Amino acid sequence: MAEQVRSTKLKFKGEKTKKKRKRDPEDEGRAGGSGSKRKQDDMDPETWVLPENANEIRGPTFILHPSDPSPVSINFNSTTNRIVIHLLDKEKGADAEFPTLLDRVPTDVAQVWVTTRVAGSPTINLRSGTGEGKFLSCDAHGIVSSDRDARGPQEEWTPVIMPDGMVAFMNVYEKYLSVDEVAGGALQLRGDSEEVGFRERFWVKVQYKFKKEANEEDKKKDVTSPLDIDETSSNKLHQAWGAGRSVLSKEDKKELKRARKEGRLAEALLDRRAKLKSDRFC
Repeated sequence: MAEQVRSTKLKFKGEKTKKKRKRDPEDEGRAGGSGSKRKQDDMDPETWVLPENANEIRGPTFILHPSDPSPVSINFNSTTNRIVIHLLDKEKGADAEFPTLLDRVPTDVAQVWVTTRVAGSPTINLRSGTGEGKFLSCDAHGIVSSDRDARGPQEEWTPVIMPDGMVAFMNVYEKYLSVDEVAGGALQLRGDSEEVGFRERFWVKVQYKFKKEANEEDKKKDVTSPLDIDETSSNKLHQAWGAGRSVLSKEDKKELKRARKEGRLAEALLDRRAKLKSDRFC
């Protein structure tokens, strides 16, 4: 009869044995589950992903259009400072296997634009990732160029996320960026479309670390702490008496707590300061 192997782990008297929980593979695959969250945390920060909202479009950005017969990417030629509509399947043979459109990632630095957000605005700037860093701009006639060193209103774009996840870019004139076919079958960018159709819809990819950064910023905005009732500092700032003295109201502070709950704390503090000012000359 084989001898039972005893555990050598140190245990204290009365300590309960912890039961090991078996993990269900289906639970780990569910959206929002611990397995899915762990998989996202383990993702390479430089993995190219699709943004879910306009705020996530930031940092290195890959813009492509599902043109026919070959999808195209919006490239920048640093030698001529011009935009190039690059056919993604041009260099491969007819029998070659192509990745799906959503699996494509940039293979050249010319395909990458750097997106920066305009402070206090939903608009963005698109700067070339190569060369001297030229901004993508559009004038009042819908002519799109990439030769500006500085950014102004014509270099601002508002990304609009469509229901299917594609993105439309609206300029300062409230017209949309589009891929237009000109004489000879060549493609060029225009910025004078009134409505969003097939030509105005782009697939956009950003790096995972910048998408995660945007989500963390949104979470911080959602966590709002109640305003502190600091009547002393408020009076020093707005109503100083002789020699910098600060005089506080002798009224009950319950009214201030009630005002904070109702969202009118600043108004209540102003009323109390006004009463102090009138009492000074009584």
